[in-house]
Amino acid sequence: MSLANDIDLSPALSCRDITAGYTAVPVVRDVSVEVKPGQIVAMIGPNGSGKSTLLKSLAGHLPLQSGDIRLAGEPVSRLLPEQRAARGLAYVPQNDDVFSALTVQENLDIGGYLLDRRARQRRLAEVMEKIPQLARLRRRKALHLSGGERKLTAVGRAMVSRPRMLLLDEPSAGLAEVTAESLLRETVSSLRATGVGILLVEQRARLALEVADDAYVLVSGEVQHHAEASKLLEGDRFAKMFFKADRHHVDEG
Repeated sequence: MSLANDIDLSPALSCRDITAGYTAVPVVRDVSVEVKPGQIVAMIGPNGSGKSTLLKSLAGHLPLQSGDIRLAGEPVSRLLPEQRAARGLAYVPQNDDVFSALTVQENLDIGGYLLDRRARQRRLAEVMEKIPQLARLRRRKALHLSGGERKLTAVGRAMVSRPRMLLLDEPSAGLAEVTAESLLRETVSSLRATGVGILLVEQRARLALEVADDAYVLVSGEVQHHAEASKLLEGDRFAKMFFKADRHHVDEG
């Protein structure tokens, strides 16, 4: 069985000149990002630089002040979150990412609410094959899961919908180092093979760059650097980049 989407040469996500915020004063300004199918793109930067705000605007939970968002070439800037989900956008927030009163299986079922019963069952089987820990946990209530298990459930639920594009907001937040490493290096990295594009906002900047293909550095709401992730790790460039860009704080893991 395969989670892969049909081949599409269009970017999974293309956003241009995104400006958004919670008041008239924008938090992010003129941000442009592109993610290709099967590509992991890291969005890193200092605390408070607007990374999570950007993801909320892309998911439709925060209105744009200006800019354009396209999924597989189709404009979605004016669509509601559920309409974007129907077009293939999945969003895993940092908090409130699972339903604690439900079992793992029930959480995954909710991820397939747009599918008919047969398609949903097929997708559940595919996701559990891709993330085998979920099969072992399927009858356990999310209330009794560890932080890492909860995040696996959240990612699995998002993947049940067979998205073109997956937005992950700080997936390793609150996790022990070994759990964070496993989540990003094994689970998230393995999703490349499904063809889904992934935009990863991550507090462990070095780890994010090690698993990503491409990277953007967001500082004070604006993109300050964009390069192949491996290039940002070369020599002492990483340390210099963050020392210069962030005198506030950045977690390097």
